[in-house]
Amino acid sequence: MSVEQLADAVTRDGLSGDAAVKAVRNWLGGKGTPRCTRRDIEAMATAVGCLSREIATFTTQVRNHRGSPKKAILVADMIRGKSYEEASNMLAFSTKRAAVNFRKALMAAAADAEQLGADTSNVFVSEVTVDRGMHIKRFRPKDRGRAHPIVKRTSHITLSLQERN
Repeated sequence: MSVEQLADAVTRDGLSGDAAVKAVRNWLGGKGTPRCTRRDIEAMATAVGCLSREIATFTTQVRNHRGSPKKAILVADMIRGKSYEEASNMLAFSTKRAAVNFRKALMAAAADAEQLGADTSNVFVSEVTVDRGMHIKRFRPKDRGRAHPIVKRTSHITLSLQERN
């Protein structure tokens, strides 16, 4: 199915013609602008011929998490593939510092899913990625006028939820 056919399916007030084509291209590329509504997802699903829960993923990002990617990956591996309730409980009682930001991302994705009509009891963590962020550079004074660098690493957390079929 072409982008133009999908754009015809999602045409509504404020989103028609070239704007609809541009919006569908953005959505297929993973961008969230303009905001994809429940009606848009349902219209695309009927155009393709499937259920809306089969094509909808609810993704959130936490950028510049103040922790190294190596430590954040441990938390990501812990919740990958778990149901929403199970992952939320695991993060609530985890001693890892990164669990706080993972829980925030999980709650935001669940709120998006609930807003678009997904059953939150049937939602699971489909994808979790941790990427390197920027480095914060500091220096410690040492003897004889020297300075030793300190690199404080950050990471970007991306979390996606999907509804089980």
